[in-house]
Amino acid sequence: MRQSFCRLFVLCGVLLLGACSTGQKSVEYRPVSFKSLPGWEQDQHKEALVALEKSCNRILKSSSKQHEETGVSISDWSGACEALKSQTNAKDFLETWFQPHEIAMGWKKKGLFTGYYEPQLQGSLKRQGKYQTPLYLKPAELIMVDLGKFRDHLKGERIAGKVINGRLIPFADREGIEKGALKDRNLELVWTDNAVDAFFLQIQGSGRIRLDTGEILRVGYAGQNGHPYYAVGRELIKREYLTKEEVSLQSIQKWFEQNPEEAQEIMRMNASYVFFQKIDGEGPLGAEGVALTAKRSLAIDPRYVPYGVPVWIDTQNPILEKGKRLQRLLIAQDTGGAIRGAVRGDVFWGFGKEAANKAGKMKSEGRAWVLLPKPDGLAKN
Repeated sequence: MRQSFCRLFVLCGVLLLGACSTGQKSVEYRPVSFKSLPGWEQDQHKEALVALEKSCNRILKSSSKQHEETGVSISDWSGACEALKSQTNAKDFLETWFQPHEIAMGWKKKGLFTGYYEPQLQGSLKRQGKYQTPLYLKPAELIMVDLGKFRDHLKGERIAGKVINGRLIPFADREGIEKGALKDRNLELVWTDNAVDAFFLQIQGSGRIRLDTGEILRVGYAGQNGHPYYAVGRELIKREYLTKEEVSLQSIQKWFEQNPEEAQEIMRMNASYVFFQKIDGEGPLGAEGVALTAKRSLAIDPRYVPYGVPVWIDTQNPILEKGKRLQRLLIAQDTGGAIRGAVRGDVFWGFGKEAANKAGKMKSEGRAWVLLPKPDGLAKN
């Protein structure tokens, strides 16, 4: 699922990267200076190091001598991660130990940036009264297949299904599951009081459930049924219920609440279905397996950008007037069914109403740069 970067080191400490084959399209990582990163001087870099430390802990536990996604050796990462522990100036640390590279696919340097957050739902551990919509645990028979293990040109591509008579077949889609494909399996993790909220929780990937007992249950992504993700906002535009300019998380939720019967039909057009697990301790957890950091974690397409890598983004700020930029360092720690492409990111805004407001309104074009650790020894020169 992870895509290796092509790297070439030359004498004089200059790093050159060529075009790399991802099995999809050719993507380039072009070395640039920190001065060329829009807004670099103004960021609160220290905030991003909280998230980077979590990724460093994961990377350094890797059994591989080489970090598969980047071609950077673990010794390269270890130098930067060890220095992180004793750094006293975040900006100086980053400029010493990392080299920025602009991400581009041929002539295309811009892509889509959106946002997500950790929602809170109302629920019960028992099916009763208004609590009629379940969140399911991952079924044991659901199998995820990494196609890149079988064909090099399919690196980063996965399918899911179940094995019947020795053959892998598709798992039930959203409609099938909602109509009872998992009935009487005792797979209900919790029952919620709102089908629309449960639907959007699957899109966010994690959240909190306030139980009828007053307790908080934290749930996180455990698996997906293997069917492709379909953006329901696109369908609302197609049916002329909302315009392209009107579509946001908030506007879609409002329309669904006001039109429950047709909302169910449209939601089922998104055949993708997410299964959950109980999360104990710090969360929510991203696909990298580390706890996400509000405003500093980024969901990426791991075919092009590896988990744990710092990413500088330049895009429209979702809560400020047009022209105001969101220029910030984030750490690639998550992914999602709608996150497809080299220049594509989903900013994690955290928990609460403010986070929901920012995430729901964020949808704009932008650019991205990855920061890769310099070769072992080069950062010290």
